Amino acid sequence: MQTTTSTLTESTTAATEVDRQFMLRALELARKGSGLVSPGPLVGCVIVDRSGITVGEGFYVFEEVKHAETIALAQAGDKARGGTAYVSLEPHTHHGRTPPCTNALIEAGIKRVVAPIDDLNPKVSGKGFAHLREAGVEVQTGLLAEEASRVNEAYLHFMRTGRPFVHLKLAVSVDGKIATRTGDSRWVAGPECRARAHELRHECDAILVGVGTALADDPMLTDRSGMKRRRPLIRVVLDERAQLPLESQLVRSANESAIVVFVGPKADDRRLKELENLGVEIIKTNDRSLTPVLDELGKRTLQSVLVEGGAGVAGEFVDAGLVNKATFFIAPKIVGGREAPGAVNGLGVEFMRDARLLQDVTVSQRGNDVEVTGYFLPAEE
Repeated sequence: MQTTTSTLTESTTAATEVDRQFMLRALELARKGSGLVSPGPLVGCVIVDRSGITVGEGFYVFEEVKHAETIALAQAGDKARGGTAYVSLEPHTHHGRTPPCTNALIEAGIKRVVAPIDDLNPKVSGKGFAHLREAGVEVQTGLLAEEASRVNEAYLHFMRTGRPFVHLKLAVSVDGKIATRTGDSRWVAGPECRARAHELRHECDAILVGVGTALADDPMLTDRSGMKRRRPLIRVVLDERAQLPLESQLVRSANESAIVVFVGPKADDRRLKELENLGVEIIKTNDRSLTPVLDELGKRTLQSVLVEGGAGVAGEFVDAGLVNKATFFIAPKIVGGREAPGAVNGLGVEFMRDARLLQDVTVSQRGNDVEVTGYFLPAEE
């Protein structure tokens, strides 16, 4: 995985196992902000005094305004002086919603800052580390950089591209089917995977399906994880000809939970007006390319989108090289049937050597099912 950091050789002190454990804790704290920080990053901070004792901890939550560093420093008080701050992302040095975190660290008497990666926000990138060094603070970077980049994968991708991080999620039988030959798809995977799917929804800013899935399943596409989230989950439907039924659950709940429908130039204007009158937001695109869809979502500072199918939409995203991460829930069921749909359609590849390879794959047991998650290299690589 490409990380965004300088190396430990820039620092005067090599990282120790103790440093690693404190940084793991900072990353653990950062994850506590899941669903609560967008469009900002996930940040955790641990303050350790001169004797190596933790005296302050904090993690960032957008609505609470205070950053992880200032929360941890407030806990530490005078015990922070001469100590070390372990921060999961480069501290910021600009005046935004809060004063610079670098100022807070310097004024608290922190002598050493350990942070794994740069913040790619152009207002921050490199400037935070430079400010600390200029003030005489020892700065150490690179420790657990890959892990830190994973924690903030959506934020960093959004900062690099201006588009949301695309996470493809599909539930399939062991023979690769997402439904039977009659179109029945409830339920491919078991309750443990369904609960995990809602956790994935919780982590994302938007959820996207094609109109075929909307017609077949009449889904609500809501986050039912039970966990608090800062921004409502934006529901997105790709519906070139505006086929989404007015009586569908998506349309009937449009005034309660936002729904955005992307349509093509041939969509019927009268039907579009009916959908709009019911609270559906309509966005017209001139072609079937997915790029304008992601660009539009990016303009709304939506950092991440969970693509839940169906097979046609999954294939389009994979063919276009726009999937960053994929999760497959594999159920130990054999569906069979020549007409039963597979998981990913689209054009596909001509030769097996050209198949897209998942990197950094993890495999987890979910009840009777198996979750397989991995990352796509950029198509050009």
